[in-house]
Amino acid sequence: MRFNTSLAIALSALCYGNPAMTGAFAAETTGEASLELNDKQAAAIKVEKIGERNFVVEKEAVGAVDFNQDLAVQLFPPYAGKIIEAYAKLGDDVKKGQVLYSIHSPDLVQAEGTLIGAAATLQLTTHALERAKNLFETQGLAQKDYEQAVSDQQTAEGAFKAARDAVLIFGKNSAEADRVVAERKIDPALVVPSPVNGRVTQRNAQPGLFVQPGTAPAPYSIADLSVLWLTANVTESDSPHLKAGQNVAVSVMAYPGRRFTGKLARIGTSVDPSVHTVTAIAEIQDPAHELRPGMIASFRIETAAPQRSPAVPVNGVVREGDGTMTAWGTTDGRHFQRRIVTIGMQQDGFRQILAGVSAGESLVTDGAVLLSNKAAGGHSND
Repeated sequence: MRFNTSLAIALSALCYGNPAMTGAFAAETTGEASLELNDKQAAAIKVEKIGERNFVVEKEAVGAVDFNQDLAVQLFPPYAGKIIEAYAKLGDDVKKGQVLYSIHSPDLVQAEGTLIGAAATLQLTTHALERAKNLFETQGLAQKDYEQAVSDQQTAEGAFKAARDAVLIFGKNSAEADRVVAERKIDPALVVPSPVNGRVTQRNAQPGLFVQPGTAPAPYSIADLSVLWLTANVTESDSPHLKAGQNVAVSVMAYPGRRFTGKLARIGTSVDPSVHTVTAIAEIQDPAHELRPGMIASFRIETAAPQRSPAVPVNGVVREGDGTMTAWGTTDGRHFQRRIVTIGMQQDGFRQILAGVSAGESLVTDGAVLLSNKAAGGHSND
């Protein structure tokens, strides 16, 4: 208490003993100050008329680039077998329907064998039906025997169609199935085509490797990299502001200064209890394949319409010792008045001004901290 009283007495004596200091001290306590600069001092600062800018209302988060899981597949064979040949290499771009590898499938061998047998039975019963029909027309065959021949032929025809469809399910086309029947020769090679357009992101296929459905690792993994997922971890407090369809800007270390844009596609339905974040997934077009899954990404998610406000360069706003934010205005480039301002967001080197100055006013945009230091020193001219 004694120290504070002594300090007050000393400051009062200093101010009343020097009128200039009295004005400076009063201005400092009210948050306002006026300065007059000479030509040399004025040349050291920059004055501009401030305008308005759109400030994006956004939330920030961190995350990573990932494959679009809706367009990524692990390509297992439909049946077990040994790989005969692997055609695509890691990193190759493939088209939907392009054959990636072939396997020797015992199940296909059995299906083609059944087809050959069904074709032979159909041929036999068809000939038998023709003979029965001729005999029946000349009354050389009883009606029940003729009807039995018709039934046998129809049964054989149904079995043949079923056997042929079974071969087609293995990936053989109609021409290949017909060739198996015509040549009575089994083709054990089962081809596995790509179900999507994309790029080979993983290859484990090697000739002679035994593979079967659902047993990891898959011989091939294919992903469409033209559309990627950007997975962000949004804080629990920010999650209520997120909605599908909001604009997302993403930056990665590999491309400093660049922003990739996309749309928020989905928001997680649960909170991670260990870190209290919610997973948000955005989709981004990347036709040039510049992004790589696994890259660390910084996210800016637009949560509301942009706000148009007066904007001042960052160097034009000063945080004073008591925590208030100030700017320096002028009408003639020589006389300057400190203005208390209320700031909002900071984007692209500008601060949003919510109150204190208006668009069109002339403010110090570079060197404002020098004026604040000068005012704090109590000197009106140096």
